[in-house]
Amino acid sequence: MNSKERVFKAFRKREGNPDRVPIQFDLCRQHTESFGKKFGIEPDYALSYYEDLTYRISANEIRAKMGSDVVVVGGTVPSGYKPVLVSGDVTMNEFGMHMKPTALYVEVVKCPLENVSTACEIEQYRFPDAYAPGRFDKARRDIARFGKDYFTIGDVEISLFEMAWHLTGLEKYLVGMMQDATWVEALNDRVEQWSTGLALQLVKAGVDAIWLGEDLGSQTSTLIAPEEWRTRFKPRHKRMIREMKKENKDIIIIMHSDGAVAPLIDDFIELGVDVYNPVQPNVEGSDPQELKDRYGDRICFFGGIDQQELLPSGDTKRIREEIKRRIKILGKDRGYLLAPAHILQADVSTETIEEMIRAAIEYGAY
Repeated sequence: MNSKERVFKAFRKREGNPDRVPIQFDLCRQHTESFGKKFGIEPDYALSYYEDLTYRISANEIRAKMGSDVVVVGGTVPSGYKPVLVSGDVTMNEFGMHMKPTALYVEVVKCPLENVSTACEIEQYRFPDAYAPGRFDKARRDIARFGKDYFTIGDVEISLFEMAWHLTGLEKYLVGMMQDATWVEALNDRVEQWSTGLALQLVKAGVDAIWLGEDLGSQTSTLIAPEEWRTRFKPRHKRMIREMKKENKDIIIIMHSDGAVAPLIDDFIELGVDVYNPVQPNVEGSDPQELKDRYGDRICFFGGIDQQELLPSGDTKRIREEIKRRIKILGKDRGYLLAPAHILQADVSTETIEEMIRAAIEYGAY
């Protein structure tokens, strides 16, 4: 059984059990370079239109060699585009965001719409072209190379709420929502148009699934009231999914959100979402048995392995026990793609990553 068949069966899209629970993981640059050297593979980086998604869609050959059953592709900057140097290590991207690299991420330090006050200003703002030449060249190459044997996900994260507030700054955006400012919905319209364009091109390119979503939760609650999300964003996700299903009725929909977003899972299911990611441990509403008992016959799970404390600890015994427990609970009767709940950062050793993969394969057999 190849990786593609394994994931399709795990997601209950084909008859019968997979031979084992499938696995997926993302690597930071340090780990990408390290494992690339180990396997003699030059890392194949894909510069995303939003810098923090770069490592999600890069180095598929390295991750496949390590044992991932999944490759992830997405939109990059257009052909010939280079970020504009602002000062020091700060650059400006296509959106006009000033981006500064840190030890873990690339942070937005200046937002292009931080002073917006009217819907007219939103209309005049020059949004990047989702259909710009070259934006999906790398994705198509990876689909052609890996798509026959590996389950292929098209990444369209930060698809609505998060992209919108990155353009204005979080405080300004939330205050605008509270005041029901006209520019908020005008901006949401532009972001929805952008993300729909990205998603449709990936569906047409031949991905097996689309990865939607953004971080909607903190450690203890949703960032905005569930009713606010249902009013402002749920109809937009519904339209996006409808358009993708028109292109491919069998496309699998993955919804991502870090944090305590259990109050929204029923809404995800109602929208037609097939898979909930990343099932972040150690937040309110994240008990795996409760999730499986309440939702397991209606939605699949993707993620679940703690990246905040467990994996960085390097405690092999605890890591193996937790992987075994998650597989036993979330993998019962299929419905589980095992993965860390976040990108594997430099605080996780290469030895721990290798042990995680070995344990997932060892305990994952059906």
